[in-house]
Amino acid sequence: MIRFEQVTKKYLTKTALEGIDLELPQGEIIGVIGENGSGKSTLLKLIAGLVRPSKGRVLVDEEPSHRRIARKVAYLSELETYYPFFTVQQTVDFYETQFADFNRERAREMMDFMQLDPQAKVKNLSKGNRGRVKLVVTLARDAPYILMDEPLSGLDPIVRNSIIKGLISFVDLEKQTVVITTHEINEVEALLDRVVAIRNGKIVKVVELDELRLNEGVSLVEWMTSIYSDNANQSKEA
Repeated sequence: MIRFEQVTKKYLTKTALEGIDLELPQGEIIGVIGENGSGKSTLLKLIAGLVRPSKGRVLVDEEPSHRRIARKVAYLSELETYYPFFTVQQTVDFYETQFADFNRERAREMMDFMQLDPQAKVKNLSKGNRGRVKLVVTLARDAPYILMDEPLSGLDPIVRNSIIKGLISFVDLEKQTVVITTHEINEVEALLDRVVAIRNGKIVKVVELDELRLNEGVSLVEWMTSIYSDNANQSKEA
C-alpha cells in the first residue's frame, strides 16, 4: 500500500501539494486526474522517491519513499529519457542491466505486440513509437508499483489504443498496482478501479469507479465536471 501522511511539497515559493492524506490500495489501476499544475506529477515523483516532501511522510509498503525505492517502483516519466543513439533492443538491454526485476521475455513479447523494430534507432522513431518503447521498458519490470505520468499525452488514437491494450495484457494486478496520471479520461475510464481528483495541490475527492457507476449512474467525465464545479463554487464562497 502507498500512504501519504499530511504531505506538503513546496518548490521555493510554489506549493505543489498541501496537506495530503491518501491511501492507495494494492492490486488496482488508479487514475490521478486534475488540471495542469494541480500536483499530479509531483504526487508520482514523491512515491518514486525522486523528490522529498517538505512536510509529512510518503510510505510505500510502510517504508519511507527515497531514491532506493526504485527497486519497488517502475516509473514512466512524461519526459523522454533515452539514449537516442541506442536501438530499441539496446535500450531494452540497458534497462535490463539497471533493474534486477527486469523481465526480458516480457520485453520481447511487448516489442512484438507493439510492432517495434528492435534494430531501429530510437532517434529515428516517431513520437508514438517512442511512447511504445517507454511502455515496454516500464511494464517489463516485475515491480509491485507501476507509476505512469501522462503515458498517452500527445499520441494519436491508434497509439493510445495499443498502449491501453498493453496495460491490460502485461500488468498482473494480483502482484502489481498501477497509478496513472492522464488527461485522456475517456480512453482510460474502463481500465480504472479508483480515481483521485486533485485541484490546486489538494485532494478534491477519491472514488471507486464501480461505486460511481452503480450509485451515481454517471460517467467519469460527468463526475469530474460536477465535483470541480462544486469545488470552484465553494472556493468563491469562502
